[in-house]
Amino acid sequence: MAIRDVVSADGTTIVYRVSGPEGARPLILLHGWAGNLRCWGRAGELLAATFRIIAVDLRGHGYSDAPVSGYDDPANWAADVAAILAAEGITANAVLLGWSYGGIVLSDYLAAYGTGALSAVIYCGSQAGIGPGVEGSQPGPAMRKAIPDVFETSAGRAMRGFAAFGNANTGPGRDKGGDAQRLFGASLSTPPHVRKALMYRTVDNAKTLAELDIPVLVMHGDADPVVPVDNGRYTAAHAPDSRTSIWVGAQHAVFIEDPDRFAAEVTEFVATLG
Repeated sequence: MAIRDVVSADGTTIVYRVSGPEGARPLILLHGWAGNLRCWGRAGELLAATFRIIAVDLRGHGYSDAPVSGYDDPANWAADVAAILAAEGITANAVLLGWSYGGIVLSDYLAAYGTGALSAVIYCGSQAGIGPGVEGSQPGPAMRKAIPDVFETSAGRAMRGFAAFGNANTGPGRDKGGDAQRLFGASLSTPPHVRKALMYRTVDNAKTLAELDIPVLVMHGDADPVVPVDNGRYTAAHAPDSRTSIWVGAQHAVFIEDPDRFAAEVTEFVATLG
């Protein structure tokens, strides 16, 4: 396992972690809003037995730089992913997997750079676009309840905002307390200006979805209170070659709720790519 960094097009340093067999197919993991590269937990470890895992700290998160501005520009997010692929010498056969906000970043990359370096993409509890009036990007009730407190600089108010998510990221299992606290800590450690800026941009990637020439897997819990399952269904409906895995009763982070099933489904999907 190695921690590395790369400087993106606008000068922002992006940190990422590499694990798994050196010669295996690259699987790039893009976490969600107010998360970091450690969010994947046991699922990431399971996937590293098969894939060359590249888990990214998105700009503004974890150990990556957190510039004052630029979060509303899709070109910046796209360039971050492109810089990592270039640094790792990846020019083909990679798979991009975006959870929650990571699906938007994934789509930003596709819109700017296309699919030349990729074999497939995976949307997990995510969506392709964001903003008022953008189809397939409506916030769920837990997200609406958390705003605006999650943007606060006051620690108490911010904690109250994140508490509104409840068990959305872990499901009802009592054994997920450690995962819940790890994700909660990552959220609070994300600078307030970043948390807010990510939510105040508008981008519609429907055209990008419609023009994809690679397979798409959509994984989504049908009880997701953060990113409604209809957003995932919208993504699947607009991609020419899509497959869906709708998890009955699951919430926002299916890879936490059942890491074994998550790793198995990802592995099985990628195995179909040849």
